Amino acid sequence: MTGTLFGYRKTRVNLAIQEKPRCLPMLVLELSIQTGKLLQEMELGLVRIALECEKNTNDKMKMMDEPIWSMYCNGRKVGYAVRREAADDDLKVIQMLNATSMGAGVLPMKGGVADAEGELTYMRAYFERVRSKDSETYYMMNPDGNSGPELSIFFVRV
Repeated sequence: MTGTLFGYRKTRVNLAIQEKPRCLPMLVLELSIQTGKLLQEMELGLVRIALECEKNTNDKMKMMDEPIWSMYCNGRKVGYAVRREAADDDLKVIQMLNATSMGAGVLPMKGGVADAEGELTYMRAYFERVRSKDSETYYMMNPDGNSGPELSIFFVRV
C-alpha cells in the first residue's frame, strides 16, 4: 500500500491511501492535526495515529467506509478525521507524485511562491497493511529495513 500525507503547513493534513502509487486513492481522510504540528511530532520520533469509530452491531458498513473517526496522535486526542471523496486538488497532488514511490518534500506552488497557508508539504511511503475484523493498521516501512516503523496509523472499531 502507498500512503501519502500532504497539506499546507498551516492547514490540516490529508491522508490518501492507494493500492499502488499510480492508482486512484481508495481512501482520503482530512485529519484534524495541522501539517506543521504533525511534522513537529515526527521530528521527535515515532508517531502513532489512532483513528476510532463506534462499533454498530446492526451496521454492515465496511470499516474503511466510516465517515468520521475520533483521532489520537501519540495518545492525545486531537479531534476528528473525516473521510471524503478525493477533490481535484487532492488528485493534482497525487498526480504530481505519480513517479515518487517514497519521499518527503515541498511541492512547487503556482508562481513559485507559497501563499498565506504556507508550503504544500508531502510525505509518501510504502505501508504494510495488517487487517482483522475490527481493526486495520498501516505501518510505514523504512527503505533501509534497519528499524521499525516511524509512523503507524491504526483504524479501530470500539
